[in-house]
Amino acid sequence: MPFKSGFVAIVGRPNAGKSTLVNTLVGRKVSIVSPKPQTTRNRIQGILNREGAQIVLVDTPGIHQPRNVLSRQMMDELQHACEGIDALSLIVDASAGYGPGDRFSIDWVRRFHGPVFLLLNKIDRVRKQLLLPLIDQYQRAFDFAEIFPIAALTGEGCLDLVNGWLARLPEAPPSFPPDQFTDQPERFLAAEVIREKAILATRGEVPHAIAVMVENFEEKKDLIRIRATLYTERDGQKGILIGKGGDTMKKIGTQARKELENILGARIFLELYVKVRPDWRQSASLVRQLDWRRQLEQLSEYQEAERADS
Repeated sequence: MPFKSGFVAIVGRPNAGKSTLVNTLVGRKVSIVSPKPQTTRNRIQGILNREGAQIVLVDTPGIHQPRNVLSRQMMDELQHACEGIDALSLIVDASAGYGPGDRFSIDWVRRFHGPVFLLLNKIDRVRKQLLLPLIDQYQRAFDFAEIFPIAALTGEGCLDLVNGWLARLPEAPPSFPPDQFTDQPERFLAAEVIREKAILATRGEVPHAIAVMVENFEEKKDLIRIRATLYTERDGQKGILIGKGGDTMKKIGTQARKELENILGARIFLELYVKVRPDWRQSASLVRQLDWRRQLEQLSEYQEAERADS
């Protein structure tokens, strides 16, 4: 049988289940997940390898109206994610019904010229008799290539979904080695896991105001030393992150270290610091630094400059 390979972008409103679906299908933690909206800030690729096929799943920031430099970059990431892909999948929260945000999402996907799948997620929370009217409503709004009711958290309906994608993918060689499960470097993955634990440990507006920068990532024979800084926008947010007697920061560090040890298969020495950077979400320079692809480009330019000097 010829090998099939291609790219499928997963798009949708914040908290629709994009990252959960990617993690479930890949079988590994690729994207961080939290109950807070707009957790995913960069496009991340998760690699699903099957016998005779490879599907590269592109997890994306949620479709939303941008209000600052950070959210504008997130929407730029979303736009870039839809370039050069073979299929687009719009995932929606079936348990939330159909509303203005869904209409906005459908208007956004109209720009893609290719097969668009509709994924009705969280069907385990919906009474079966309500699904057909919901499907009919979406069919009237857009001519989807196929519609798949799924439960990303449990995997229900996901086998049919994967087979549906495979039927649309071209015959092509794999884009990644069979033992690779994501395109993101370990340094970025560490920053994302730390941010996830900080989001889960805090409340109110603090999660949206958290940025994590890994200042040092040093790999030794049996130990990885990581030093990271958590940025917030106000002193009050810094106090919430640190917690009484440093309890919250200790909890964040412990949970992040344990998960990173499991993911990276090595002992982790983790140092965390908290700094206040007022209105960092409006800072183009800091927002650019959070883009790991930009960081790799800068590192490559620095290394080339060093070689030229020598």
